[in-house]
Amino acid sequence: MSDAASAELSTAETTPSGGGAAEPDPSLFDKVVNLCRRRGFVFPSAEIYGGFRSTYDYGPVGVLLLRNVKDAWWRSMVQLRHDIVGLDAAILTPPAVWEASGHLQNFTDPLVDCRNCRERFREDKLDDPRVCPNCGARDSFTEARQFNLMFKTYAGPVEGAGHEVYLRPETAQGMFVNFRNVLETARKRPPFGIAQVGKSFRNEITTGNFVFRTREFEQMELEYFVPPEEADTWFEHWCAERLNWYRELGIPAEKLRLRAHTPEELSHYSSATSDVEFLFPWGWDELEGIANRGDYDLRRHQEFSGEKLEYFDQATGRRYVPHVIEPAAGATRAAMAFLMAAYDEEEVAREGQGQGEMRTVLRFHPRIAPYKVAVLPLSKKPELQEPAREVLSLLQPHFMCDYDETQAIGRRYRRQDELGTPFCVTVDFDTLEDRAVTVRDRDSMAQDRVPIAELVDHLHDRLGF
Repeated sequence: MSDAASAELSTAETTPSGGGAAEPDPSLFDKVVNLCRRRGFVFPSAEIYGGFRSTYDYGPVGVLLLRNVKDAWWRSMVQLRHDIVGLDAAILTPPAVWEASGHLQNFTDPLVDCRNCRERFREDKLDDPRVCPNCGARDSFTEARQFNLMFKTYAGPVEGAGHEVYLRPETAQGMFVNFRNVLETARKRPPFGIAQVGKSFRNEITTGNFVFRTREFEQMELEYFVPPEEADTWFEHWCAERLNWYRELGIPAEKLRLRAHTPEELSHYSSATSDVEFLFPWGWDELEGIANRGDYDLRRHQEFSGEKLEYFDQATGRRYVPHVIEPAAGATRAAMAFLMAAYDEEEVAREGQGQGEMRTVLRFHPRIAPYKVAVLPLSKKPELQEPAREVLSLLQPHFMCDYDETQAIGRRYRRQDELGTPFCVTVDFDTLEDRAVTVRDRDSMAQDRVPIAELVDHLHDRLGF
């Protein structure tokens, strides 16, 4: 890894921690970052060119983890509900959308420059607004000025004001401008929701903490449209639902909290917002925000587009602009939290021996684990490769599988522990006689002998799906 990329991976910003009985573990940060690089979860982007600050590529294992996080969110929000439908809106967006939403005027951070070292910082994130955290100079900052976080580009071959477009800083506006289209085609009535997973882009002044704050990231957002008088009730409902989602997928309750925003923190569109926060190595920080946006967005888009964005209730003859409850989560932040919550180290007896050793294991919930099963022939001898490939072909239609035939079996078990694979299936020489395999549990390391003919049902039962 290049020096620049290594520095980017290993440097964490300091964020004040919050209350609660649990305490942050600063050492966890470097352990997880190093594991991510070593095991193919996350790589610095453009690493062979020295890296590109605040951008990362998800490797063969990381892309599976991130996909599983998004799939678990989609399953809970869309698949298991009858009142929510999906959408995939465009990333490039005309300025009129962002003028209506208020982003052109309000989507800003206070920017200051250090006159001594020329570095730039968010004024509201400085531990001491009089001391530069980079060079230590005192009273060296310029006056704060508002910096718009949206990326601007041009559509077509001509540059100019008439051809400006923006990379979306959030997925929400695509759902608002499609409200009427979804209402007319999906046969839904309030309360109902539109869900979307996709890339967003913010030209952050200060990035850091690995993949926690980057300029390119993925969001999982829901816009839930409700009758105005039901908004407070649905806000409380979604706060509870979203906190529980993280718990059900394996994050310990003591590492999660719900924190209500103070009046000074509220966005210009919000009457109430609460954050689901996770205890990261640097302290409590946001995983997801749940906001009561009122009717701000639909009314603004009505005003600027000239199109009605109302709901007409035929049963009552009432016409109204719905209010919106928005749970907005970061997929990349969630994946990072699941990684950190799953990371564990323990001293165990060396497999097959009495001697002890340290084991690193990711105790992922099975739905989040990148691989569900690893197929491991005991050796590379040809007579084991054929039945091992047979077992792999049997399992692949049902589970995401890994296959590894190199190194000693104990080392391969340890590698799968670090990948968070719930079960390893070992094909050995007895398999040639009894048509059975050994299934090893990641967490307990217990081993069971299972007939190949019963293997799929056995793993379904053990995984829980």
